[in-house]
Amino acid sequence: MKPARTTKLRIRQLPPYLRMLTVTQLAFNIGFYAVLPYLATHLTGTLGLAGWAAGLILGLRTFSQQGLFVVGGALTDRYGPRPVVLTGCALRIAGFLWLGFADGTATVVAAVLLVGFAAALFSPAVESETAREAVRHESATGIPRTQVLGVFSAAGQAGAFLGPLLGTALLFAGFRAACLAGALVFVGVFAGHARFMPRRERVAARSLTGGAAVLARPRFLALCLAYSGYLIAYNQLYLALPAEAVRTTGSQDAVGPLFALSSLLVVFVQLPVTRWSAGRLAPRTALTAGLLLVAAGFATVAVTAGRLPGPGYALLPLGALVVLLTCGQMLLVPAARGLVPDLVDARHLGLATGALSSVAGLAVLGGSAATGALLDLPAPALWSVLAAVPLAAAGLARWVTPGRNTGPARCVAAGSGTRSQSYEKE
Repeated sequence: MKPARTTKLRIRQLPPYLRMLTVTQLAFNIGFYAVLPYLATHLTGTLGLAGWAAGLILGLRTFSQQGLFVVGGALTDRYGPRPVVLTGCALRIAGFLWLGFADGTATVVAAVLLVGFAAALFSPAVESETAREAVRHESATGIPRTQVLGVFSAAGQAGAFLGPLLGTALLFAGFRAACLAGALVFVGVFAGHARFMPRRERVAARSLTGGAAVLARPRFLALCLAYSGYLIAYNQLYLALPAEAVRTTGSQDAVGPLFALSSLLVVFVQLPVTRWSAGRLAPRTALTAGLLLVAAGFATVAVTAGRLPGPGYALLPLGALVVLLTCGQMLLVPAARGLVPDLVDARHLGLATGALSSVAGLAVLGGSAATGALLDLPAPALWSVLAAVPLAAAGLARWVTPGRNTGPARCVAAGSGTRSQSYEKE
């Protein structure tokens, strides 16, 4: 392998196939976030559902997506990414169209489950394919895979930032218009993958039974648990942070600007951070450092809660939390995704990518329930407990050491050695 390089990397500089995967990730998030942030208001306002019913429906969407990533990953290993991605896009189009015209609780639930399951198919297939190609690109050029995955993450976050803006503009024409626009975006995503994603030969059916073997790998399991610690911490942006904002200022008015700060940091700073870390930090070190930054963000709130001189300073700890958590995220997410190909058999890369998200999603369910029970604690105690989660995860990350026989060459050789050539031929 060529020595690592730290040259600037942009979407337009990626090979054509990786560029397509990255651009469609941007479009995928634009279409998704043009609709989903406004679903709760649609459920309680337009359809008149009770708050608990709206919360249940949103929870079902999360489960049908995050909880079933492992299914999408296993199907990707079995059939290859192309049919799984195209099916996911088709289901997302159908789900948004159905959601736009649904006028009853049962139809809304069915449409939301379809929307979630579509992502459970699409995302593990695209993420595992991107990781596979990033490893191949690293082997061919010496550019660290984390740079490629950083570009991919930044594109996804840019879509998460632009999607709500599109949705807000479309809501003047009604929720149905937002759903139709989201469906149209996914028609474009479908067309891009149908045109450029190569076909791959089906593998033996035994690839579907690799789940136990994947999770039985101690280093991969340590990665799943460390990533779970990060995701539990990240989820506090939606749970503990709003509660702390109310506790310190009396309202949630500052939550929106703090979310915008997080998104803008990723959009504009992700690539410089990844470029810097790729030439200086091994993936495991980046994972550990990212988790320590997240823990430092929570510790900042624990130390300063109730001790600042006046209300004008009340939001400074929360701003510091958002900045440190987001910087930690920018370090650890590309590193975690880049480690997966080195920790599992290449035949199970899709399954492992899905398992990483599904295990973390299940941990978030339990972690959210536990955090909810702790919200009434004094702020120093609450945020100290929360800081302990990513700190413990950083300790687990020290166990994430790639095995001797699972290096990049093995992953690059997986599937077909001519996949990039097959892309050029199509």
